[in-house]
Amino acid sequence: MDSPQIICHSEKSVKYSLFDCCWIPRSAKFVALGSDTQSNGVMQIYEVQNADPVMIKEVKSSKSFKCGTLGASSLQSRHLATGSFDGKLNIWDLEDPKHPIYTVDAHNEIINTIDGFGGTAIGCGAPEIVTGSRDGSVKVWDPRQKNKPVAVMECVNNEEKRDCWCVCFGNSYNTEERVVCAGYDNGDVKLFDLRKMSTQWECNVKNGVCCVEFDRKDIRMNKLVVTTLEAKFFVYDMTVQHPKKGFSRLSERAHKSTIWLCRHLPQNRDVFITAGGSGTLCLWKYDYPGKRFKEDSDGLKEGVMGTINLLRNVELSSQPISSFNWSPDKSGLAICTSFDQTLRMLIVTKLNTL
Repeated sequence: MDSPQIICHSEKSVKYSLFDCCWIPRSAKFVALGSDTQSNGVMQIYEVQNADPVMIKEVKSSKSFKCGTLGASSLQSRHLATGSFDGKLNIWDLEDPKHPIYTVDAHNEIINTIDGFGGTAIGCGAPEIVTGSRDGSVKVWDPRQKNKPVAVMECVNNEEKRDCWCVCFGNSYNTEERVVCAGYDNGDVKLFDLRKMSTQWECNVKNGVCCVEFDRKDIRMNKLVVTTLEAKFFVYDMTVQHPKKGFSRLSERAHKSTIWLCRHLPQNRDVFITAGGSGTLCLWKYDYPGKRFKEDSDGLKEGVMGTINLLRNVELSSQPISSFNWSPDKSGLAICTSFDQTLRMLIVTKLNTL
């Protein structure tokens, strides 16, 4: 019992399919997003009262919600950006969420994935939202600019369009630097430098990429986790890029099923959780090597990988875990959703000892 425990504190069944969830910073509230049986979008806002979540608001939309983020919103506004099945990007004022305050036809097909950054960070650049779609494109949006993305990454000429399943921001350590990482259904992982507007690096992990996430967005690139369809995830050391070999990596098998996502603990970037198609969660810790890089025979630097340790795994559901979100304010507090139409509030113990 010296290692962390993953405790399901409360469960709440709903009457719609759950796709995403996120905590509202500096509050005891969170948002759940999904789709009902008529393909209408459902947004529910919950507040933790007497240690249990209680729904305080519900909003219906004409199209199903697929994903959401508060990353580009300030603590004062707390605006939620959502991606929907019809390709629309909407931004909602959670104090009065009856109608979106910003809407744009972002993509021609479903928005699979969304990420935001810059809302609460100081000295880390403008607030931006990135979306990835089945139409193969990745687009970056500034909520202050209507109708037109500030950057578009898509196939050119006769290249085959690949379904973009996941995106994330990273390397935003000052007002100028920022990258976007995207993962695709054919196993491609691409790193786009937004300052230079070029592809900095790309590789193929030979399996559909379900999730990409940096350990922190507001620092120089440190580690990137990539999860895939067939029970494997990769950890990349992003501090040193070899001219020929790229970034060093290690791989690990888990869940015996699709690894839907990875989420790093906000209070400790070396601790992260993965969620599987078997309804399980695995808690991991990355341990650094003695030296972060070495020189090859040509005198070029290449990264040296550390090790991954499994701290705890637990089965929560008979259905896949569709989303997971750590509380940004309370270490060890989390929420997750699964395809059994159940919302769960979790407590992970002893994280302060790691």
